[in-house]
Amino acid sequence: MEETASALDLSENYAKINQDNMFRTNAKHDEKKKLMLADEDNCRSKTRNSKIKRRSLDLISNKDTSKITPLCKAKSFNSHFVAEMFDEQCSDNPPTNEKRGLLSLYQSNSSSSLHGLPDVTKSVEAALGISLKFKDVNYNVRLNSSKIVEKHIVQGVSGSIFPGEVLALMGPSGGGKTTLLNLLSGRVKCDGGIITYNDRLYTKSLKRRIGFVLQDDTVFPHLTVKETLTYSALLRLPNSLSKQQKTERAMDVLSQLGLEKCQNTMVGGNKGVRGVSGGEKKRVCIGNEILLNPSLLFLDEPTSGLDSTTALRIIQMLQDIAQGGKTVVTTIHQPSSRLFSIFDKLILLSNGCSLYFGKASDAMRYFSSIGCLPLIAMNPAEFLIDLASGNVKDKSLPSELQHKFLPSDVHKYLLEAYESRASSTMEKMMKLDEITTLNYHKPGRRSNMSDAGECGASWIAQFCILFRRGLKERRHEYLSSLRVIQVISIAVITGSIWWNTNATSSPNSPQDQAGLLFFISVYWAFFPVFTAIFTFPLERAMLSKERSVGMYKVSAYLVARNASDLPLDLLLPVVFLTTIYFMVGLKHTFAAFSLTLLSIFLSIIAAQGLGLSIGAAFMDVKKATTLASVTVMTFMLSGGFFITRVPRFMRWVRYISLNYHTYKLLLRIQYGSGEDGGGMEVGAMVVMIIAYRLLTYVLLRRMSLAPT
Repeated sequence: MEETASALDLSENYAKINQDNMFRTNAKHDEKKKLMLADEDNCRSKTRNSKIKRRSLDLISNKDTSKITPLCKAKSFNSHFVAEMFDEQCSDNPPTNEKRGLLSLYQSNSSSSLHGLPDVTKSVEAALGISLKFKDVNYNVRLNSSKIVEKHIVQGVSGSIFPGEVLALMGPSGGGKTTLLNLLSGRVKCDGGIITYNDRLYTKSLKRRIGFVLQDDTVFPHLTVKETLTYSALLRLPNSLSKQQKTERAMDVLSQLGLEKCQNTMVGGNKGVRGVSGGEKKRVCIGNEILLNPSLLFLDEPTSGLDSTTALRIIQMLQDIAQGGKTVVTTIHQPSSRLFSIFDKLILLSNGCSLYFGKASDAMRYFSSIGCLPLIAMNPAEFLIDLASGNVKDKSLPSELQHKFLPSDVHKYLLEAYESRASSTMEKMMKLDEITTLNYHKPGRRSNMSDAGECGASWIAQFCILFRRGLKERRHEYLSSLRVIQVISIAVITGSIWWNTNATSSPNSPQDQAGLLFFISVYWAFFPVFTAIFTFPLERAMLSKERSVGMYKVSAYLVARNASDLPLDLLLPVVFLTTIYFMVGLKHTFAAFSLTLLSIFLSIIAAQGLGLSIGAAFMDVKKATTLASVTVMTFMLSGGFFITRVPRFMRWVRYISLNYHTYKLLLRIQYGSGEDGGGMEVGAMVVMIIAYRLLTYVLLRRMSLAPT
């Protein structure tokens, strides 16, 4: 207690600092440091039952105070920190990664000339990254808007995590792990409590320093591993870097994650596309986030669906990332014992409440102290999750629970024990953490967090990158063998039915060809609409993910999306029209053929815009398909072929009908009817092309980015 009280009273210690005493104090500690480091291996080789006397306590309790400076009278913050470090080195629990880094930093600065603490502080601040602290975090959801019934998802969870550490959020399904992760990452606003990053509240400038890996692997299946990371680097890395530097950064991350062997393999996994394994795909998703070298990395169930060996590799990789000065927070469902031993800190959640927060290695000791022990050999993680779930089978329980076996009784006991005992331990831990970082993150000091929001690629660069990515991703779908066979088959069947209709002298020949032209206008309005409505509902997860991190602007995405679809959408109509044009005996002139093809192009582009707007409006395939069916049938019925005298109250429909304007254009081209040359129809089609895409842009801008 005397050691903690003296260490906390920093203001009094700083008042006693003078340069001469600092030199003498540091010199003494340098000598002690060498002796202590020499005994470090001997300290670790001793068993737990024969603990070595702690050196920090020796400093306090040593009777010969004339030879050794007591810790309570240490004259610098560095003295307190080094003494605490050696205290931990000689105890059962090794020092944390953060303190190892600070110790090496102290050693590198102790030999140089000291001009006071600010120089050391400045270098430590640059190395610390982001320290995350949260207290009494709450989050509720409304179940019934009329009765205003709320369900508590997260209730009063507190904790802290610092650079160099890995924090695991563990608990049974439905315990609130993912919700807490979303709250800590700033993706969701909490209803109560305080969450700080380097003792500051969340700001938009902090977004680019935070990485978030979703539980579901959201990637484009037809891109290779190398292409996925390269496009992400080109879009997300600062514009001050050249294209070569961004590409090199992507290759460095690829090498760091051990993906060299599969770099030219498609990611796969969706739409029946075969690709890399589950572990490699998860590493690709992690690579997308560490491209920006984030100071704070969140991961939601990174080991889901993986075998124990692959899961261990993933967590070991996260440990390596943390040891590089990063802060890592991850949810995990049921890790193996080897995997559990890697975590530095642990929060055990149940029904949104925290049942434990502290060092992961101390979790079993804590639950033993409150009377909960496994009766058989058991994985610590399995034991903890059983307790959080209320499963007391094969477990020794305290007397208070001898006749209470309901999960609610177990939960209530564990929660009361945590609030009465563990809360004081947590407060001590957070106070010690404050000692480590108090001088490094003063509220009045300007942080470099505001400078981290450097923009990525420019709008033109975003368009070019998204255009190339769209072509590579969607060419497999648009030019699939099934789609090509479908278009060619319809063309051959149509040409066979209307074979050389203009060569006959039948009075029905013009009517037959008019029917053919109407079929063409309907087919090339129906086909693009039902292709485009699937675009945004199927890509919603990817779009939300990339927009949430500011990867590109919506306008650049939408323009690039339409531009990349255009050459693919217009290729099959050329094949279709070339196949049937001369089979059915339409006007044999190059001008007529070109104008017919241009009319079909206008119809396709307008129909595609209609499909995109419907898909963006609902973001649901079933709802979008229903509305598209009704719309297309209405346009077809009012297109002017089935009925020419439409009632006055329904006559307005034809002016927004794709089929009506396309059909009239085709008739003008083949038979030369009308005097305006089709200018009105072309203008109406152009207006629809622009209007539908503007509507799509507005709908995409209003799309919710909140995690689902």
